[in-house]
Amino acid sequence: MAEISTSGYKEYVAGLLAGVATVVTGHPFDTVKVKLQKNNTEAHMIQYRNGLHCTARILKTEGIKGLYRGATSSFVGMAVEGSLYFGIYSQTKLYLQGEVQSGEPRPQVVIPSAAFSGAINSFVLGPTELIKCRMQIQGTDSLVPKSSRYSSPLDCALKTVKTEGVKGIFRGGSTTLLRESIGNAVFFSVYEYVRYHLHSNFKAASSNYSNLIDIGIGIVTGGLGGVAFWLTVLPLDVAKTLIQTNPDKNCPRNPFRVLSSIYQRAGLKGCYTGLGPTISRAFPANAATIVAWELALKMLGIKHD
Repeated sequence: MAEISTSGYKEYVAGLLAGVATVVTGHPFDTVKVKLQKNNTEAHMIQYRNGLHCTARILKTEGIKGLYRGATSSFVGMAVEGSLYFGIYSQTKLYLQGEVQSGEPRPQVVIPSAAFSGAINSFVLGPTELIKCRMQIQGTDSLVPKSSRYSSPLDCALKTVKTEGVKGIFRGGSTTLLRESIGNAVFFSVYEYVRYHLHSNFKAASSNYSNLIDIGIGIVTGGLGGVAFWLTVLPLDVAKTLIQTNPDKNCPRNPFRVLSSIYQRAGLKGCYTGLGPTISRAFPANAATIVAWELALKMLGIKHD
């Protein structure tokens, strides 16, 4: 147990850096995803043909800053999330592994470690994503009156608490917990298994380019893990966006009830609204996250088996 606590803080520092890398790479895609989810699944909203149409509309009316709307809360949220996400996962995995510290990944270790990390993370991520989503749906083609728009993430947080109470800032929390627990279990399962098999094949082949091989494997494993995450939980994310951005504070909070309503109106396609920009974001953003995390671990002197 001493080993866990000694290097523990370094895992959280590495995770923080990975979280920042995620926002820098992926926030514009996330803005497009949220706009599509809000506009294309609700009645009386301006509909976008696809992700490119939405992106073009944002750039035309707001410029590049429109794609980074809500990024401030994202930087804070993802820095904290990344720190907890990787720190808790690494420490829990180390604890569950016991004396077995290497070899092929074991599902009985990876899955509960990842799900636990996601569940804890959801309590931080829920409020920051609520603020981010409410900021993102403003601006281009928004039906939110200008008098009711938020001037900053802090303004959004304060007005939400004022009108809905403290519990209002945690709206959609149960859906976020489901998304993160299930999604993280999928992400780390794909990441660990693909990484293990790629390292088994490439490390033996060449030791002269080990750093380049590590970066390449990080890109592939992070990217595939991210794509698997979003293909699995995107419907829950669609429900979360609608729950968190609904102006009616008494709106339905059950994600399956929300998804049922979307399915009746728009079919399965409606439940996967925003799939294009989400997958376009998932590979590069998660590849950058994993590469940043693994490089940070290496710089901090932590061996990542």
